[in-house]
Amino acid sequence: MIKLTINDIVHEVDADADMPLLWAIRDLIGLTGTKFGCGMAQCGACTVHLDGSPVRSCQTFVGDIGDAKITTIEGLKGKVADTVKTVWADLDVPQCGYCQSGQIMSATDLLANNPKPTDEDIDGAMAGNLCRCATYQRIRAGIHEAAKRLEA
Repeated sequence: MIKLTINDIVHEVDADADMPLLWAIRDLIGLTGTKFGCGMAQCGACTVHLDGSPVRSCQTFVGDIGDAKITTIEGLKGKVADTVKTVWADLDVPQCGYCQSGQIMSATDLLANNPKPTDEDIDGAMAGNLCRCATYQRIRAGIHEAAKRLEA
């Protein structure tokens, strides 16, 4: 049994140490907001926060987590997260929406660490998150709008 603290709840999972965190979150815990995209940590759909920093859960193994706290899209909260989620809805940022949980996880981390990001900052922070619908301009606009609302 491996103990994982996900969204402030301790879960004991019967998993091999080399199981990707993504599958523990989705299949063993039942939180399906974190998506499978590529399985190679290249698309960002599976992004979660590990002790507050974004990681790709498809290539993070449950045996390597230790006492770290995991936050999924379902547990993402706070002023920055709430603002990002609100802006995403207000500006209709997603198209199909599949990648958006990973996009929101990365955008929240960016704004938590850089409250006034430039386009270059946004492009750098979001580079590991792919969107098949190519809503990159809307994602960038959403991040800028969230930064403005957080500043107000």
